[in-house]
Amino acid sequence: MKTTLRLTVAAFGLAILNLSAQTPPVLNLQMYAGVTVTGAVGTVYSIEYVTDLAHTNQSDWRCLEYLQLPASPYLWTDKSAPATGQRFYRAGVFPAPTNMVFIPPGTFMMGSPTNEVDREGAEAIGTGAEGPQTAMTISRGYWMGKYEVTQGEYLALMGSNPSCFSTNNGFPEDLSRPVELVEWEDATAYCAALTERERLAGRIGTNSVYRLPTEAEWEYACRAWTSTRFSYGDDPGYTNLTNYAWYWDNNGGTMHPVGQKLANPWGLYDMHGNAWEWCQDYFDTYPGGIAVDPQGPAEGWGVHVFRGGAWYSWPEALVGHCRSASRNFYFGVYMTSYTGFRVVLAPGQP
Repeated sequence: MKTTLRLTVAAFGLAILNLSAQTPPVLNLQMYAGVTVTGAVGTVYSIEYVTDLAHTNQSDWRCLEYLQLPASPYLWTDKSAPATGQRFYRAGVFPAPTNMVFIPPGTFMMGSPTNEVDREGAEAIGTGAEGPQTAMTISRGYWMGKYEVTQGEYLALMGSNPSCFSTNNGFPEDLSRPVELVEWEDATAYCAALTERERLAGRIGTNSVYRLPTEAEWEYACRAWTSTRFSYGDDPGYTNLTNYAWYWDNNGGTMHPVGQKLANPWGLYDMHGNAWEWCQDYFDTYPGGIAVDPQGPAEGWGVHVFRGGAWYSWPEALVGHCRSASRNFYFGVYMTSYTGFRVVLAPGQP
């Protein structure tokens, strides 16, 4: 006999009655934590929990997941719940942060096939090997910047604008260009400052963080469930790239304001070209096989990954850097006029 037990508004269990002729009936109770969410399909909710209902200040609630409601009502279960103890859950509509796009969970093939045009193999100098292809699963949704972080955003939060393409070097002021001349450490410091500001304002949970995307998150978002060389198709002759990217042939030798080209299928701009973008990971070759929520190597070669190509990429040699699978890397202190970043917002550790 199977019986569904309603334990609280936030948890349920499955009771299995084991009948035996030799022993009295035994009730085996297996507990599963979860919450039923009812609302508009497609809306993003923040799933949060506390361990004690006596302490329910806003700062006590911890975000477990951003859930894009697939059906209504929908039973969400907490796969991270401990075997002992208790959790009380709530689900609330999470307004889209300014200029951010929700990226749903899913699975994709990371890297490129060996016959892809302009693929960068392990023998490439100064670039990253794009294999072996690995089946990657991103298990939780996250928010990603619709645009690369701009000079204006960086200046407002950090109090400085290090960029080459600025009035510092005689360029007309345009703070809507991507910030560049930033080290990996500068990018992570910006994320930390943004996290602190948004937590103090009460706009994100106490354990939610702004950070750089992992390399897997970056490529997954760039591809937007495509498997072609670019998010808009294979384009072997690069004839359509000008509609989506700033690169050497169409940029006048300069960085351009964000969002002027066409977006990818998920509404992200400048994923191909304009500025290389720092990722969270250290660089190494891919593991192959299957991986879930990879964080990259603990140390790797001591260098960090950046993705997406840049304004200096030219067809004769480097326009292939604008492909979805293209990788590059350097030490974290590396900074150039073509390297910037974008941010993601994700729950921290529960």
